[in-house]
Formats: sequence, C-alpha cells, structure tokens
Amino acid sequence: MVLRSLALAGLTLLGQSAWAGKTLDTIKQRGAIQCGVSAGVAGFSAPDSKGRWSGLDVDVCRAVAAAVLGDPDKVKFVPLNAQQRFASLQSGQVDLLSRNTSWTLTRDASLGFHFAAITYYDGQGFLVPKKFKVTSAKQLKGAQVCVQAGTTTEKNLADFSRANNLGIKPVVFDTFEAAFKALFSGRCQAYTTDASGLASVRNKEASNPDDYLILPELISKEPLGPLVRRGDDEWFAIVKWTVFALQEAEELGLTQANVDQGARSTDPAVLRFVGASEDTGKLLGLDKAWAQRAVKAVGNYGEVFERNVGAKSLLKLPRGLNKLWNQGGLVYAPPIR
Repeated sequence: MVLRSLALAGLTLLGQSAWAGKTLDTIKQRGAIQCGVSAGVAGFSAPDSKGRWSGLDVDVCRAVAAAVLGDPDKVKFVPLNAQQRFASLQSGQVDLLSRNTSWTLTRDASLGFHFAAITYYDGQGFLVPKKFKVTSAKQLKGAQVCVQAGTTTEKNLADFSRANNLGIKPVVFDTFEAAFKALFSGRCQAYTTDASGLASVRNKEASNPDDYLILPELISKEPLGPLVRRGDDEWFAIVKWTVFALQEAEELGLTQANVDQGARSTDPAVLRFVGASEDTGKLLGLDKAWAQRAVKAVGNYGEVFERNVGAKSLLKLPRGLNKLWNQGGLVYAPPIR
C-alpha cells in the first residue's frame, strides 16, 4: 500500500504545472531572449542591410520567443564566432545558442551544455575551384585547405588527411569569412566546412558560383542544433519541445497559414497540439497555446527548411536526411501528448 501511495503521489505531481525555472524567470523579467547566432551564414543566420536577421537557426530562436513570450520579435540576436560561442553560453551572455553547431560527445558531456534537438543533419565536405580539375576529396593530396579554427571541421580535416595519407596542409583562419575568402583569393586549393555552409558560400559569396564545385564526399556526421546550459531542466525542456513542435506540426499538416484553425479539427493529435483538448503548456511552465504560437510565428519545420535553405531559398539544398521519418528522412519528433 505504501508503494502504491507513493506511485499515486508521483503521478499527481507529474500532472501539475512545471516550475518555470530560473532562466525562464530571467527572460520574462528582461522581456526578451538573448540568442547566440553565427556572424553571418546565409540560410542559417545572417542580417540583411536593415539589420533584420533571418535563417533556420534564427527561426528556432523566434519560435522559442513566440512560445515563451508570445512574440517572435522579442529576441536579441548576439552574433558569435566559433571561438566565442561556448564561452558566451557558459557565462550567461546568451540564453540559447542556435548557431550551426555540431552535436559531439565532448561538447555534450564536458562543457556544461545540453543539445536540445537536431535541426539539420549535415556532413563536412569540400569546395574547390573547377579549374583545378579535382573531382574527389581523395585527390587533394598535399593540397592547402582553408579551414576555420576552433571547429570540429578542423579536427575532421586532420583525421581525413591522416586516414587517407593525403598530407593535406591546413590553412587556419579565426573566422568563417576569412576562411572562405582565402579560397576565392587563391590562397588555398580547397575550403572545407559543413556541406550546407559550402552551398551558402558558393551561392552567396562567390563572384561566379559556377566556377566552384562541391565535391561529392562527406567526411563526417554533423548533426546541428541549439544548445542550452546545464542546470535548468525547465528551460532545456522548453527549447527541446519547441523544436519538436515545429517538426510535429509538419507531420500533422499544420502550417503557418492554417494552425489557427486547428481548434476546429477532428484529429485528437491536432486538438492536443493547439491546446484545444489538453493543456500541455502547464508541464513546461507555459500556457496552452505555446506550440500554436511557435508555428504561427515561423511555420512548421518543412516551411522553415524550404524558406531558408531549401527550394525557396538561394541555397536550394535538397531535404535529403532532413525529410520527416515517414518520408525517408531522419526527422522524428516525440509525440506531444
């Protein structure tokens, strides 16, 4: 009987509203989320000439702001280079790091962070001038390859060179911009980063994109996603489930245009998603319309992808592994219930 009573007590506690958590309390007092982003990677996070930020990583921040504060514009974007990003999150300068960052064991286990979810399945590749007649990464023997310091990219390049006895000579730069500009100026025979970044650089930064080729090989797994500091499980849950909500919305057929009509649906999963039949928000320290607002702000995951990096963007990247699980991809959100 004692065990049964304890179990019932536990279920009762699980059904109650979540404690908001110190990060959420701070954000509400401040009135905005401080979100760390890259200093400028087209398709992921970059400001336009008027200072308006856009990109897949940016939309993650806006979705969280909509879920938490009711307004996707209540975000302060903090541009960070690769060397600054982790220290800025550790110190509390930013509440959330959404900056094309790869999920690795070291980063997850030893820096005091939690990766909340995967927002883009990527892999490292190489960009080369077509005039060099290189068609495979294994032809880069002895080549000078531009790479950004303080990244998994730098380590992967060394591993790839060693494993294939290529003797590649890394030419290391502190910033993303300096590294790719060195390729365009002829300082290197190739430039390496995530394949999505290569597409961004070639399509947006090259004077003539047709002069450059992205080699077919991917030499690593690069699952990209947002990070939060350890020590505040409530904030971790909010960021994680906001990403899952965007992915779940696509699976349910909920879009930026129709999510407000979700309360009239006959689908129990849709009714639950928009808070019409159940209040899932109370478990996160939010209100019942949190997920609906996130989708209303930026669209579902498919809309976010296509607008920023997919067919409707300058990058025109294929969905590939970033399709939903039931369409041949890896995107699989736990159910919101």
